[in-house]
Amino acid sequence: MTVRTEVKDGVALVTLDRPERHNAIDLPMAAELRYVWREFRRADDVRAVVLTGAGDRAFCTGLDRSAEVPQPGSPYSIDDPLLHVGPKACDLWKPVIAAVGGMACGGAFYLLGEAEFLIASTTATFFDPHTTYGMVSAYEAIGMAQRMPFGEVARMALMGTAERLSAGRAHEIGLVSEVVAPEELTEAAMRAAGVLASYPTEAVQGTVRAVWSAREAVRAQALAGAPHLIALGNLPPERQAGLFAERSRDFRTR
Repeated sequence: MTVRTEVKDGVALVTLDRPERHNAIDLPMAAELRYVWREFRRADDVRAVVLTGAGDRAFCTGLDRSAEVPQPGSPYSIDDPLLHVGPKACDLWKPVIAAVGGMACGGAFYLLGEAEFLIASTTATFFDPHTTYGMVSAYEAIGMAQRMPFGEVARMALMGTAERLSAGRAHEIGLVSEVVAPEELTEAAMRAAGVLASYPTEAVQGTVRAVWSAREAVRAQALAGAPHLIALGNLPPERQAGLFAERSRDFRTR
C-alpha cells in the first residue's frame, strides 16, 4: 500500500507513503487515492480529512517519471493518470486540509488544488517543473489559478525549476492559510480538521459545496481546453527525458 489512512474522532489522516520517491504518484498510488476518496463518501465516521506526505523531504512531487502511461495517438484525447487523484474529482465533498512539508510540485497541485485550505511547515516549497522539461503546465496551472493571484501562478508555471515559492511567500499570496514549525504541522492540521468534524456534517458539506460552486464554471471551461494544449505543446517523451537528465540543480527560493 502506498496510501495510509487512519481515522480517529471523525478525522481521517491520509498519508502519501512513498518517501523514497518523494511521494511521487505512480499508477498504483493513483488507483489507491481514487479508492480512498470514493470510500470516504460512504464512511459516516469520516467527517473531515487531513492529507499529508510521509517523510520530511516532500509532500508530493507529482507523477513518478517511471510510470508508463501510453497515450492515444490523437490530439483530441489524452490519458492523464492524475485526473482523478483529487477528492473533488471523486465527488467527495467532505472538507480536506492539506498539510504540506518539504517539496510540493507539479502533479502535487492536482491534490492541493482540490483541498479546502493548506497548512504548511516552514520547510515547504512550491514549484512547477513542466516548462523546464518541455511540458505544458495545464491542469496544474489551472488548479493553482483558482488559489493564487494571476501573476504569481503565471510566474511559478513559467519559471519551472529555476525558482521555488517559500512557505512564507505562499502565505503572503494566500496559497497557504497558516505556516507552522515542521514538528507542529500534522497537529495543526488535525486540530483544524477536528473542529470541522465536530460541526453538523450536513452544514459543513453544504458549505464546501457552495464555496466550490462559486468557481466551478470557470474551472470546468478551463479544464476542457487542457488536453489540446498539452497535446500541442508537449515535447516527445524522449526529449522530455533528455531535458530531465540534463536538468540544473540550481534554483532560488523567494
